[in-house]
Amino acid sequence: MKEETRLREARAIVNELLVDIFNRILAIEGENLKQKGIKLSMSEIHVLEAVTKVLEPTMTNIAKKLGITVGSLTVSVNTLYQKGYLSRERDQDDRRKVVIGLLPKAEEILEVHNDFHNDMVNSIFKDLGIDEDEVLISSLQKLSSYFKE
Repeated sequence: MKEETRLREARAIVNELLVDIFNRILAIEGENLKQKGIKLSMSEIHVLEAVTKVLEPTMTNIAKKLGITVGSLTVSVNTLYQKGYLSRERDQDDRRKVVIGLLPKAEEILEVHNDFHNDMVNSIFKDLGIDEDEVLISSLQKLSSYFKE
């Protein structure tokens, strides 16, 4: 019974930590972008980022990377296109495909976004020893695999 209680408490703590970390990162990241004069939502930033993370930046591939429908992505892409962050072109070989590209304005935003992420990761590693780094990386890999399934 003690083991069951300990496990239940551990799960509650992990849940609270995950929710807290997720919410804090989004809030701090959003505030950081706002302080730098960037007026995009975090979901719009993540669309820009996803364009750079897929081999072929088609609507289907970007939507799959983000775990959303092509319809949902279309709304964001249209907005980002109108704001001058993205280009859209039909694939020359397959006219059904729409290829998305970053415009210079988007690349500047992603540089600020990447700087934030680099600072965040550097601050985590600053206080960890090498054995703790390995445990953290292993734990996060397992967590990432779980959420991908």
